[in-house]
Parts: sequence; structure tokens; C-alpha cells
Amino acid sequence: MNRGDIYWVDLEPTKGSEIKKLRPCVIVSATPINKARHTVIVVPFSTSAKARPPIVVVVHCLDRAVTAVCDQIRTVDKSRLVKPAGQLTLGDLETLEDSLRQVLSL
Repeated sequence: MNRGDIYWVDLEPTKGSEIKKLRPCVIVSATPINKARHTVIVVPFSTSAKARPPIVVVVHCLDRAVTAVCDQIRTVDKSRLVKPAGQLTLGDLETLEDSLRQVLSL
């Protein structure tokens, strides 16, 4: 599991305004950490959220434009990863990283 890999992730159960259901998410945690831990850090994708940079940005997944909901970043156990769904392009990963830096004030 590498940084930039996209997986279908089961985000249930959730509470309140947390993004929910089975959906594609991109792994944003560092690859060496992913290999050493039982968890990964992901950003979920949505097809209904409108782009609102830097919080929600457009990336490409499963042959279509989707939005990465950067303010819904979360740590998930690897058992929530259902199946691989591809990988972000380098350009999309850089866009996502820029957004995360702004959302997290890094």
C-alpha cells in the first residue's frame, strides 16, 4: 500500500457529518509508515461534492473526475480497505498535497 494508491474503503460506521459509505479513497500516509502500521491515512472521494479549493479539489479516479474531500482526512484500519481501485497521477497527487497543506496549515 503506497502513498497515492486508491482503494475502495468501507467508512461505516460514522457519526454526524463524517463522510460515509463504501467509497474510493486515496492513501496519503507515507509508504514506509503504511508498511509498518496496521492503519493508513486516507482522503475520501465524492462524486457529488462541488469543488471548493482547498477543502474539496478535483482529481481523477476510475476514469472520471471526482472530488477529494480534504477536510475529511482520516486514519482507517487496513481491514476497511475492500479492494484496490488504481492510483492517482503525479499531478493529481501534487494538487491533493497542496490542498492538504492548506487545510492542515502545514
